[in-house]
Amino acid sequence: MPVAAVPAYLGQNFADASPALRFGMYLSLWGVNRRTRQLLWTTHDLDYQVRGQERQEREVKIENKTSALADSGRLSKRDVNLMKELEARFSACAETVPAACLLQLETQAVAPFTTGLGNEHPLENGFAFLNPYGLPYLPGSGVKGVLRRAAQELADGSWGDTHGWSRETIATPTVNQRKVGLSVIDVLFGREPAGGESEHVRGVLSFWDVIPQIEGGRLLVEVMTPHQSHYYQQKRDRRSGDSTTPHDSGQPTPISFLTVPPGSSFRFHVVCDEVRLKRLAPALLEPNRDDDEPCWKNLLLAAFEHAFQWLGFGAKTAVGYGAMALDRDALNRARQAQRKAAEEARRRATLDKLSENQRKIVQLQEKLQQRRQELHGRKERWGQALTAEVQALVNQARGEGWTNEERSQLAAMLQQWLEQVIEIDWKEARKRLGLTPWLNQS
Repeated sequence: MPVAAVPAYLGQNFADASPALRFGMYLSLWGVNRRTRQLLWTTHDLDYQVRGQERQEREVKIENKTSALADSGRLSKRDVNLMKELEARFSACAETVPAACLLQLETQAVAPFTTGLGNEHPLENGFAFLNPYGLPYLPGSGVKGVLRRAAQELADGSWGDTHGWSRETIATPTVNQRKVGLSVIDVLFGREPAGGESEHVRGVLSFWDVIPQIEGGRLLVEVMTPHQSHYYQQKRDRRSGDSTTPHDSGQPTPISFLTVPPGSSFRFHVVCDEVRLKRLAPALLEPNRDDDEPCWKNLLLAAFEHAFQWLGFGAKTAVGYGAMALDRDALNRARQAQRKAAEEARRRATLDKLSENQRKIVQLQEKLQQRRQELHGRKERWGQALTAEVQALVNQARGEGWTNEERSQLAAMLQQWLEQVIEIDWKEARKRLGLTPWLNQS
């Protein structure tokens, strides 16, 4: 059977190791010739078995690349829990970021996802794992690169609607004592000039790594079969000009590699440096008329949607890998939560500026408004519990510690509620609640 190329004292049971270790150091890939006991280091993709009645008749070569990769892609219960814990940690960190500075997107892979194929590996195709956890991930730098490309394609206008992206200059900061023109792409993603120029500008957006929540509890094994390897990998003699021409009679070699299966979920986090953006291009902070979101969020959302549908993330995107679909329902829920958080922050800021009695009036008004929504337009009384609370606040206002202005504010609030919502005669209610003396004092 295939074995891992490790010292004997480590054994061969690596069920508790992370996927990264089982794919790399502990990959059970190297075969043993059972007759000669020769270690097949040079033919690591083969395993030899002896078959026959007396197990001496012949040796059969069995390829074990796929089985070794399939075993390395299995996720243990510990790996699944670790994926969830890492995602929870990312979400907890995101909660510390102001809602106006954070864009969070829930997506689902609609095609296999793979990344890190260029990493060195005995099977020619590597895979990207996040150290020290040993789990698959999409680096934040890769997310930034794909979105920059998506923004450039939209800005060129070749895809129809530009969704606000443009290459026109919107900011001219001074860098190294020299004015530099920046487009919206440069402001958000950074300016990387070519030709040895030194006027680099850091973008205002930061992209976090993405930890996929893998569907099915294991990575899948995909196979690609290049049909012209004899042509692409030839060693041409430059002096004689001899070379092999491409043809269809070659011997293609299947190459196996790991992928994240379709249906896996990806959560993207993008953080904006609001202070720098306000200094460079304050217009990108202005809210949109339709959804009240900052301009930079709508721009980035359009770039994400273009990348999900046409570009893909990770490797082998030209043949369809890395395509994703945006979860619109999750986006709407997140936006509603952000709006509620912003409203609550504004409410707390307003209450902090009021006196204690004024805060009581505002809080009672909020409860009355909530009761109004529960009535759904029906002309009913506000309920026994709320009636007692109204009367208790009126009794407090009769005593000391309340100014005439605060009493008048309470009376005005109650008058509006009684007349417009419940349609009770204000004069009669004023006497019932004991509000007449306040009006005489004011």
